[in-house]
Amino acid sequence: MTKSARLYRMVMESHTCPYGIKARHLLKSRGYTVEDHHLTTRAETDAFKAEHDVETTPQVFIGDRRIGGYDALREHFGIARDPNATSYRPVLAVFAVGLALALSLSFGLLGGLGVRTAEWFVAFSMAMLAMLKLQDVEQFSSMFVGYDLLGKRFVPYAYAYPYLEALAAVLMAGRLLDWISIPVALTIGTIGAVSVFYAVYIQKRSIKCACVGGSGNVPLGFISLSENLAMVGMAIWMLVRPTL
Repeated sequence: MTKSARLYRMVMESHTCPYGIKARHLLKSRGYTVEDHHLTTRAETDAFKAEHDVETTPQVFIGDRRIGGYDALREHFGIARDPNATSYRPVLAVFAVGLALALSLSFGLLGGLGVRTAEWFVAFSMAMLAMLKLQDVEQFSSMFVGYDLLGKRFVPYAYAYPYLEALAAVLMAGRLLDWISIPVALTIGTIGAVSVFYAVYIQKRSIKCACVGGSGNVPLGFISLSENLAMVGMAIWMLVRPTL
């Protein structure tokens, strides 16, 4: 039996609703034949909303039942995501891309794996995490002072942290100015590791981590601790490396 659905979405000369496009794709991917009705003017859109007593478009109808917009359609198919659910995906994506870059450079420039692979992995991951924080330093700092032991006592440190992390990462990637990168990474990494350990394992708090800048819902815990311990380890390695 052919499954069919009706979709009403805004398709205007200066604007095409992105959720309408995604709703059409989702329906087709689920085997539905879609009657795609375009709302081409503001007046037409407003008239449709008034007729069906809805506030937004797109609107999907399956049979005589109005499903609703794109989010409602996802919920109808059982694939809706809880916006409040915690996820490690943002920080794992950073580590995955950092590792891929390190491997690519190692095989492309060095001909294989080596010490530089691990160094690049840590440096690239630090740089990308810093970049995420720098997208909205205000939001990052508000989350950061909630658990960082120095940040809650000296707020300017919370604002400076993303810049310090980015500075250390860039310098470490090129093995430049060790006298700057090593103390910076060692200091912020140690303070961060102690702060996370205290908040999670001593105080038993369940809060969001500021490691990806506040836009994600990453729980403070082992992953956050690993980020800081990696900075500490990198700093120590770069400090003792010349003597090995």
